[in-house]
Amino acid sequence: MKNIRLIACDLDGTLLLNGAQSLNPETCGLIQQLLDQGILFFAASGRQYTNLQRLFWPIRDRIGYLCENGCVSFYQGRQLSKECMDRELCLEVMQAIQETGEAEVLLSGVMECYVQPKNMRFYEHMKYVVKNDVTMVPDILQTQEEYMKVSIYEEGGVKDESYWKERFGSRCTVVTGGNSWLDMMPLHVNKGAALERVLEELHISREECMAIGDNDNDREMLELAGFSVAVRSARPEIRALARYETDTVENLLWEILNGMWTGL
Repeated sequence: MKNIRLIACDLDGTLLLNGAQSLNPETCGLIQQLLDQGILFFAASGRQYTNLQRLFWPIRDRIGYLCENGCVSFYQGRQLSKECMDRELCLEVMQAIQETGEAEVLLSGVMECYVQPKNMRFYEHMKYVVKNDVTMVPDILQTQEEYMKVSIYEEGGVKDESYWKERFGSRCTVVTGGNSWLDMMPLHVNKGAALERVLEELHISREECMAIGDNDNDREMLELAGFSVAVRSARPEIRALARYETDTVENLLWEILNGMWTGL
């Protein structure tokens, strides 16, 4: 069996459990030890690049990033890939969200995201809890930056996932990204496609890659990796897909570092 050379790990619901917005103190230390042993680590998330850099601040320049559910990737400060949505489709999606009750729109660029909040709690949540680089605009439909991803946020959970998948799923990728989020990206863009490009760029085989996740937006990444791991709190269909399970990512990394992981 080949050794692991790269670990791609989801954040919300996987590395960050129970709504946590910061890493456990020991997490960066474990990742640092992995890096010192020659195992690369990529944060694979629906979050933006600048947000992820803040989360991993002590090791931010040593790890890689699959951001915005695969729309853009970075390694050692270099942008490896970027995918943008059709502008007219984005406008149609955003208008539909604006017309839907209390659902909020989050529009993602590379370094900044944009909101036109119906309720100021949403802006405050993104800026002070999630800690995104976020700009509040008077008319989100007039935002000029290239559009990478459009997200629906509904506090307490998106109420009708199937409606959005049926309406837009033939024209863009529609995935759940957490309890309160539904993300729409360019068609065929996902974490797995971005990870595949990273592996090619770094000359690492899929058999030498581990992916860890919990939700619908991790599916393609788990299908790609030779070692696929779900946390026990993952969606049932994701647990069924993964070859291995763990209670926490930190325990898994500790076992790998100490040669105790049974998958090797």
